[in-house]
Amino acid sequence: MLKRLFLSVIILGIIAGICYAKKIKENKPMTNKKIVQTAGRTQLGNFAPEFAHYNDDVLFGENWNNTDLDLKTRSLLTVIALMSQGITDSSLKYHLQNAKNNGVTRPEIAAAITHTAFYAGWPKAWAVFNLAKEVWTEKETPLTDKEKYQKTIMFPIGKTNDAYAKYFVGQSYLAPISTEQVTFYNVTFEPKCRNNWHIHHATKGGGQMLVAVGGRGYYQEWGKEPVEMNPGDVIHIPANVKHWHGAAPDSWFSHLAFELEGENTSNEWLEAVTDEQYNKLK
Repeated sequence: MLKRLFLSVIILGIIAGICYAKKIKENKPMTNKKIVQTAGRTQLGNFAPEFAHYNDDVLFGENWNNTDLDLKTRSLLTVIALMSQGITDSSLKYHLQNAKNNGVTRPEIAAAITHTAFYAGWPKAWAVFNLAKEVWTEKETPLTDKEKYQKTIMFPIGKTNDAYAKYFVGQSYLAPISTEQVTFYNVTFEPKCRNNWHIHHATKGGGQMLVAVGGRGYYQEWGKEPVEMNPGDVIHIPANVKHWHGAAPDSWFSHLAFELEGENTSNEWLEAVTDEQYNKLK
């Protein structure tokens, strides 16, 4: 009884975390680190103290620390504004470096400069590209689809699920999240990947619980219509029910899998979900 209560608390906490993460992602701003600027006072403190105050305390102190925009967006806007004015001196290089520090990648800055060139002028773009090449010196390796997807979920994808590969169509991954008190795993499916029909047997209790944490997938019980799963959705699978679950055709999918306590429990793997069955999904 206590273990089931503990499991419920864990699941509620996970769902709350997913919903909160989605809310932050959908309703920017993101949390900004505190910006502290001293260049004004260092270089002009004695000569122009009022200007130094506006530079350090207002422009960077108040404006850059306003959380209505995240620092990455603010950095890009600054680079674009300076480029549009034809400013290509050390101040622009500073802001290019600042943009990189705030998460702007080489492909992103290249796209931003190219886009601005159509509105601000081609020669300005050439000048800015020359500075940007001095900042983004390393060659960035493009992210794989798996790496891009990992950035969208809060749990690790883990390693290839080799031990159970024969029970899956397509590639799946497995990451142990907890191995104490309540054991559960994050199971990730590549697009079109699904496990075979299977049954969690038990004479009492048992079954499985799934909590969707990323992407889009499906769950289906034998003789019933498939159920779409999105982050935050919970599926309660009774013992002795034939079912399958996996990714949607066009999306990666991850769910946490909780094995529930029961008597005389065992898993029975059955036939694969055929392409004819699976291709009916959207």
